[in-house]
Amino acid sequence: MNDILKFPFYAKLSLTLLGLIAIIFIFYIGQDILIPVMMSFLFAILLYPIVKFFKSKLRFPHVLAVMIAVILFVLIFIGLFVFLSFQISDFADDFDKIERNINIHLSNIQVFVRDNFNVSSREQKQYMDSATQDSMEKGKEIIGTTLMSFTDTLINLTLIPIYTFLILLYRTHFLLFLSKLFKKENHEQLKNILTNIRVAINSYIVGLIIEMILISVMTTLGFMLIGMKYAILLGIITGILNLIPYIGILFAGVLSIVASLTGSPDLSIIVGVIVITIVVQLIDNNVIVPLIVSSKVEINAFVSIVGIIIGGAIAGVSGMFLALPILAVLKVIFDRVESLEPWGYLMGDHLPKTYTWRKIKLPLFDSEEPSEKMIIKADVVVPVFTETTTENASNQTDK
Repeated sequence: MNDILKFPFYAKLSLTLLGLIAIIFIFYIGQDILIPVMMSFLFAILLYPIVKFFKSKLRFPHVLAVMIAVILFVLIFIGLFVFLSFQISDFADDFDKIERNINIHLSNIQVFVRDNFNVSSREQKQYMDSATQDSMEKGKEIIGTTLMSFTDTLINLTLIPIYTFLILLYRTHFLLFLSKLFKKENHEQLKNILTNIRVAINSYIVGLIIEMILISVMTTLGFMLIGMKYAILLGIITGILNLIPYIGILFAGVLSIVASLTGSPDLSIIVGVIVITIVVQLIDNNVIVPLIVSSKVEINAFVSIVGIIIGGAIAGVSGMFLALPILAVLKVIFDRVESLEPWGYLMGDHLPKTYTWRKIKLPLFDSEEPSEKMIIKADVVVPVFTETTTENASNQTDK
């Protein structure tokens, strides 16, 4: 007896949408618990090859291999944090210079506004005082929210290594649990899905790390060329903030412009910072991301942006960072489940990436044709209509 219930399309679509709404709601109310767990899964996938190396090549016991991998992971983050802390402490000593140079630029702007828009310095000062008062009131709320967020971040930073260790330790246990949820004839498909998820997430995270290093190096070298103070610190911060899609580079640019005022109030330094930031971002978007960061699972830009916005609305910066890996996991599952395959196709990027011009392959941005030709077969016999044989042809098709 067949126990599978078949629903019409509108019923399946309604159930799918209700399921998505329920999942998003669960993520929203449980983000404090789920975000560290999901981050730990990503780091566990990243560290698994290291654990495998310790076990197979160095013959370490499983527990010891997992422990050493997690400890090395934590030590790298602690070293980066200590380095940035020393650099930031030196940067904080120059706040007086920053304030003095900002006042110089504000005075120049006031003179420009007075000469070109006939707004006196007194009126400008009144506008600035009112804006500053509103900013101070909002600033208190922002400081309170930031302190709460910082506390939550510290708790998560403590929990993530623990979760990562336990996920790697009980990896086989979790895999056996998943296998018990499905029938034996579906185990091969399950193995295929889990393997593709691991490869996609691992390639994505490794690509992000390489991107962060390259962005940090390019930004640092660029700032050194224009004589920027704290070039190494700003380069590393730019590389880290660039991990936040679309938004991070804006914060990094603003921070770099403010830091440029530690040297001199010369506008040429600010212009140089803006030019270097734009050039590095162009190289990142057109060279680094397509060649290095692009995962083995292609997701189109529309779905990526919508996913990042939804992730940011649900869980802030952490949600934005996790959006693309979650989309990659969903696409792997959708592509390998027959009933969900249309959704996987919707998320995919099937446009041709290049076109040939004089034997040179160039990026293709304006094509509306899919890279894979789709052939639709119809079982209906199309009648042949002519002036004299229309009726005969149509009769033949009815026979």
